[in-house]
Amino acid sequence: MKSSAKKIELASVDDLFSTEESRQDEQLEKIQEIPLSELHPFKDHPFKVKDDDAMIETADSIKKYGVLVPAIARPLPDGGYELVAGHRRRRASELAGKETMPVIVRDLDDDAATIIMVDSNLQRENLLPSERAFAYKMKLEAIKHQGARTDLTSVQVEQKLSARDQVAKEAGERSGIQVMRYVRLTELIPELLDMVDEKKIAFNPAYELSFLKPDEQQMLVETMDYEQATPSLSQAQRMKKFSQEGKLSEDVMLAIMSEEKKGDLDKVTLSSDTLRKYFPKSYTPAKMQETIIKLLEQWQKKRQRDQER
Repeated sequence: MKSSAKKIELASVDDLFSTEESRQDEQLEKIQEIPLSELHPFKDHPFKVKDDDAMIETADSIKKYGVLVPAIARPLPDGGYELVAGHRRRRASELAGKETMPVIVRDLDDDAATIIMVDSNLQRENLLPSERAFAYKMKLEAIKHQGARTDLTSVQVEQKLSARDQVAKEAGERSGIQVMRYVRLTELIPELLDMVDEKKIAFNPAYELSFLKPDEQQMLVETMDYEQATPSLSQAQRMKKFSQEGKLSEDVMLAIMSEEKKGDLDKVTLSSDTLRKYFPKSYTPAKMQETIIKLLEQWQKKRQRDQER
């Protein structure tokens, strides 16, 4: 005789005691395939998405294996989604000819979204100074705003650390002071900040130059172009001092920038045009250098012999 009892599936302990809110969270954490056209960049996203060699490699990988790590996004009020983490994956998917990508959708407030966005990118290698500067600034503002709210726990606010020290600890910086030095770079005009990214201006001089007024910074760009030189740390510090005293005129800046730097005093520069007339046309720059070194060695030996007589 067949049993009329239905098969009863017992709920797990977790299911019995889980709240409606936690079940909704689990639902939200499900991975969804979302059209690329519905995924929009994070507002003021500080990290550059370039079609460089690394991007091409990522696109090739996505062609073969798909997107292995889902992006994170949050719903936008007017429809579509704002990417929180996964801007490079979205671009690589586009280059790979994909129409959708896997995404975890979370309902995040501005501060939480900003912190996730920054943290997911700070782990990348070869970050530009400008990327790090604006990322630190955005995260600092988010943490400070969270700390001003009363609906957060002490763990969330991280009360034991100042905001800058918290950012430093999580980013692997040596101190909160270094974080603030990076944030100062956001005060540079775009032309100067680009030179920092391109390593034409070193970090320490750039920090000092960030204290110049925008019109003084623009004047500096024109002066550097005229002098075909970038400021040393000492020159940047003196320009900062003159600026703070209200004495940084165009003449003062030109006088500072036209000085010979200490390193330049030890340099001897010979252009290829100057040297070319002494060598056959077939000589490469490397061959010219090799010949010059040999001639200098012979000259040195001759001098030594003359001194021994």
